[in-house]
Amino acid sequence: MEKNSSVISRRKILLGALQGTGLFFLSGCENVFNKLHQNQKVLSLLESVEGGNRRLLRFLTGRNKLAQEFGEQDISRYFKANGNPPPVTMEYLIDAAAGWPFWKLQIGGLVNQPAALSLEELKALPARTQITRHDCVEGWSAIAKWKGVPLKQILERVQPLPEARYVVFYCMDTDSSGDYFYESIDFHDVLHPQTILAYEMNDRPLPIEHGAPLRLRVETQLGYKMAKYIHRVEFVSSYQTIAKGRGGYWEDQGYEWYAGI
Repeated sequence: MEKNSSVISRRKILLGALQGTGLFFLSGCENVFNKLHQNQKVLSLLESVEGGNRRLLRFLTGRNKLAQEFGEQDISRYFKANGNPPPVTMEYLIDAAAGWPFWKLQIGGLVNQPAALSLEELKALPARTQITRHDCVEGWSAIAKWKGVPLKQILERVQPLPEARYVVFYCMDTDSSGDYFYESIDFHDVLHPQTILAYEMNDRPLPIEHGAPLRLRVETQLGYKMAKYIHRVEFVSSYQTIAKGRGGYWEDQGYEWYAGI
């Protein structure tokens, strides 16, 4: 995608929807917006508008439309490690220092063949390398080279059941309250050629500050969708019973589930 691609925020979707239905006419009124944002009927309206936006963007871009890829000369000198600090458990620190001999990616849920793959086993699978731009919801961007396993390879290995519609990624890092991060995508993005579980960044093992040992790269969406410190993957029919039911940690805080760019 070009750098000036428009991003329709949850706030803009809500304001636009309300203006279009005649329910909102005081643009820029933060108090009104915040009250409406807590209203269940308004949230239901927002969900429907967000779904329409997702369908429109996907119709325009197509299933296999690739995000823009760059050359080695375009790699950013500095790539901000945003988000919360890495996990601080003794288990994580010891495993990181030893090169991840104990870590395994647990894969289960609605699948025929559950799996537990070590980092070396993941590296033995067919890999993809791509140089792409990370676009953050905060407004900054950076370009890096990523190498990892296409999520399609995982799908083929575990053979999801027909009722599986989403893949949920569970992380090892937590917020200040101790809540674990998680994220989800649907099969449209699971099957996208550039959706990978990355274990290398710029030809080196994935740094701790960028999500080691494994992070998600879903290049057609904003950065907050790209879960770090992944240790478990689950195939599900719905994410509505997980945490607050919005499909991800940041979504539970009010971000839209589909963050397409």
